[in-house]
Parts: sequence; C-alpha cells; structure tokens
Amino acid sequence: MSTSAPVVSLNGVRKTYRSGSIEFEALRGVDMEIAAGEYVAVVGPSGSGKSTLMNILGCLDVPTEGSYHLGGEDVSTMSEASLAHVRNRRIGFVFQQFNLLPSLPAWRNVELPLVYAGAPRSQRRERAARALERVGLGDRLENRPGELSGGQQQRVAVARALVTEPDIILADEPTGNLDSASSEAVLALLDELHASGRTIVLITHEHEVAARAGRNLTIRDGLITADEPVLAGGGR
Repeated sequence: MSTSAPVVSLNGVRKTYRSGSIEFEALRGVDMEIAAGEYVAVVGPSGSGKSTLMNILGCLDVPTEGSYHLGGEDVSTMSEASLAHVRNRRIGFVFQQFNLLPSLPAWRNVELPLVYAGAPRSQRRERAARALERVGLGDRLENRPGELSGGQQQRVAVARALVTEPDIILADEPTGNLDSASSEAVLALLDELHASGRTIVLITHEHEVAARAGRNLTIRDGLITADEPVLAGGGR
C-alpha cells in the first residue's frame, strides 16, 4: 500500500435513517482508508450496509456522523451543489444497471459527464473515443445500446466512468446483470485498469468477484468486520 495520503478516508461514519419515530442505523461507525492505486472490494450480504456505504463513497449521500475525506478534502459537510461537482469530476460510477441512454450512440453516452463538466465541445468526442478505445470498443462509437451486448454496454459504462479521469472508479455489482463470459470480460477490464494505476472500489456480494481485488473489506450489520489482503486470484 502507498505511504501517501489516502484517496479515501472514512472516520467514525454513521448513517441513521428516520421515519417518524422509527430509526434505523445502517452504518454504525465505519473507519476505512484506501490508498491511490488500490483495488478494494467491499463484500457483504443484502442488508449489511454496503449499499449505504457505496452511496456515501459516491457522494450520493452524506454521513449522519463522522467524516469522509476524498483526495484529502472533507466532502461530508458539502452542499448538494458541491457534491454534484465532486460526483461528476472525481468519481467514475459503474452500476449493475448500465444506465445508458438508449437513444444516444456509445460516444455520446460516454461524453455526458464531460457535458455536465462544461468541457469544450471540440474535446468531448475525442476524449469519448479514446475512452471507448481503452475498453476495446473503438469500432462501436456510433452503436446505440440496443445494438450492443450486455457486456459491451457495461464496457461503455466503464468508458463513461473513465472519461473524466476520476480519483476513484466506484463499481457497484458491475457483473450482476451479465452472463459468465461477459462478467469475466468486465472483470478482466477492471484488472487492466488497476494494473495501469487506477484506484477501484468494487461493491459486491459475490466472494469470487471480490477475489479479483487486492484487498477485501467485509461489512456486516453496518460495521467493517474484516480487512484482509487477497492472497490469490487478485491484486498486484
């Protein structure tokens, strides 16, 4: 692990949801650090708190208590507008549902974060094309999602996550809707991105998928219960 400041640092993070007089504590004091260039899998069953943790890591939600530093900056007290800026520029999302716009060709789906970031029109297609080339879809720029396989659609989603050169790639159950061959192709792509120096956080309930990472964090009942290096099958 790098000795430089962590890209991700959570300290005493709690998240409580309230509905009338009922409270539910989804996270109960999470401490974690992720260094630049790490490939970390967060593993846990349904109801363990991993989706809540993913939402906080992705700046889609904020802690009830505790702090979250991303790239050295405290994002846990930011306004919604500031969080939106962080999400767009510093976090690349890959979801189980590909979240592609069916009416747009691949390159236009990939350029969307650049549109929101205000990147010049003259740069957007070139950067989108480079990202698609990086995931092996340089010949599919003009194909719409319906003309692509599930695995290809997920690779378009990975290209979209890469296009802003984010601090971290946050992959939430990225193989959940794919067959075994497509799953292997997407996981191999994440392996390649990690090998090139990308910081990747993978959220999964599948231990065989988590084994591709270099380090596994186990979450259960809103707490990190184990933090272990992967001894075989993943990591650098």
